[in-house]
Amino acid sequence: MTDFSTDVPVSNFLRTIIENDLSAGRYQSKKWAGVPGPASVQANAPKDSARIRTRFPPEPNGYLHIGHAKSICLNFGLARDYGGICHLRFDDTNPEKEEQEYVDAIKDTVQWLGFSWSNNDQENLYFASDYFEYMYDFAQALIMGGYAYIDMQSPDEMRANRGTLTSPGTNSPWRDRPAEESLRLFIEMREGKHPNGSMALRAKIDMASPNINMRDPVIYRIRHAEHHRTGNQWPIYPMYTFAHPIEDALETITHSICTLEFEDQRPFYDWVLEKLVSLGKLNEPLPKQYEFARLNLNHVVTSKRKLLQLVKENHVNGWDDPRLPTLAGLRRRGYTPESLRLFCERIGVSKSDSRIDYSILEQALRDSLDPIADRAVAVLDPIKLVITNYPENQQEDCSAPKNPHNPDQGRRTFPFTRELWIERDDFREEPPKKYFRLFPGNQVRLKYGYVVRCTGCVKDEQGNITEVHAEYLPDTKSGTPGADSVKVKGNITWVSAKYAQPVTFRIYDRLFTDAHPDGQDKDFLACINPNSMQTVQGWLEPGIQTTPGARWQFERLGYFTVDPDSGDVPVINRSVTLRDSWI
Repeated sequence: MTDFSTDVPVSNFLRTIIENDLSAGRYQSKKWAGVPGPASVQANAPKDSARIRTRFPPEPNGYLHIGHAKSICLNFGLARDYGGICHLRFDDTNPEKEEQEYVDAIKDTVQWLGFSWSNNDQENLYFASDYFEYMYDFAQALIMGGYAYIDMQSPDEMRANRGTLTSPGTNSPWRDRPAEESLRLFIEMREGKHPNGSMALRAKIDMASPNINMRDPVIYRIRHAEHHRTGNQWPIYPMYTFAHPIEDALETITHSICTLEFEDQRPFYDWVLEKLVSLGKLNEPLPKQYEFARLNLNHVVTSKRKLLQLVKENHVNGWDDPRLPTLAGLRRRGYTPESLRLFCERIGVSKSDSRIDYSILEQALRDSLDPIADRAVAVLDPIKLVITNYPENQQEDCSAPKNPHNPDQGRRTFPFTRELWIERDDFREEPPKKYFRLFPGNQVRLKYGYVVRCTGCVKDEQGNITEVHAEYLPDTKSGTPGADSVKVKGNITWVSAKYAQPVTFRIYDRLFTDAHPDGQDKDFLACINPNSMQTVQGWLEPGIQTTPGARWQFERLGYFTVDPDSGDVPVINRSVTLRDSWI
């Protein structure tokens, strides 16, 4: 695991809970056999060396997004800070939507963020599908204990008889069938003798409960579907709300940290565990579920269904499109693990839902990259600047620091020649007020080079400016005696037209123009920003190595990184501007 010992933990309600639990010795008796298991496995195990156990439990049905980063940092961070262990567990109980591709991508992303599920040579990597036999056994015990029954109502009938938030539900006509009959039918379900939707196993709790989630929830359903790990071995699958507490208990998790939408499920979570303790299937101390507010970030959608739609309908170019809030997309765009951890630290943890402005995420990247990113010059919208009094065959080196924050990294050199590329926006034939860059008669400094005086421009037949002309002042080269003898108000960047590297730049912006694209009654696709990606051909300072993943601060332009799929002509993605420019 990456060492974050220099990070200062920020107090929150979850830390308070953990500190109180540790002070009270709530988990001192907890045992750990080295593998997940029920009471029969853990009963004679040694005391758990981990003071707490947390888990990050993604379903492998898509790529992780920025909201998952918050959960990863929280669960792995709490375990790290309190002498515990965090498990990576795949909740793969829904075979129709899960794939090995997503498993591999999730593992890679967690490690990229700087976390590990290994501890003292033990791989705390688990799959819910490894517990299917335990869950099946537990379900049979609930049936025989009078806590579950087979219901033959159709899904629509169950839904209709569930009641509403203001009216109680109606008991199923099968609710009081004998336990032996329910057990026989459940075994037949396991043997694949019944079709999808023909019956389901339900917990027997209270159809009049004010918490609608406690009205005999379904805990097993029939699904004749191939699972990415177990194949066609199982025609029945547990519901997540039933599997989740069991998975936590088998892994002896102490603090099961979920987002707020699971708050109403906590009574069922506790009910399942308490009943299985009473039936001798689990030991105390039991896991406890706690909820925190999920990440709601402006200008993005994090619904897996909507992200999948964006990908499948080609609104974006795959799961790692740099405009997406997926961690694969942010990584490709140039976000660093440090920036995402910093972002998660800054937004904090609370019990109250709130919306986070996208600019906070962008500022975390700037703050992460500013001290470490090498500087360079690029020109994204080029126009040629000709220094008319500079000899055609002459050239000389100019230099600049690689990183002004770290002089030990030395300096970089690049040639000054008669013809240069500058940004088109750095010249105005008729300048507005307070415009201090190039216009006829004005003087500016070519950064790290000479002061030049603009003498005019050349236009084509359509009146478009094709070249800017200027004369240099010979005794004004940066770093030489007398360089400051001529005072100017403007500085512009440039690269040699003779030596500059041709580059394809992808200029990314926010994918949605609406701050709440998935708000109520909105068509999120109608909110897509038509200018979220622009591709331009520009020039890069010579001598810069454009290996995939290399990143820089391009002076005056922002932070950029080389795309992993670069070809002969490098493709460089803009990660973020130098300052928040969103209006």
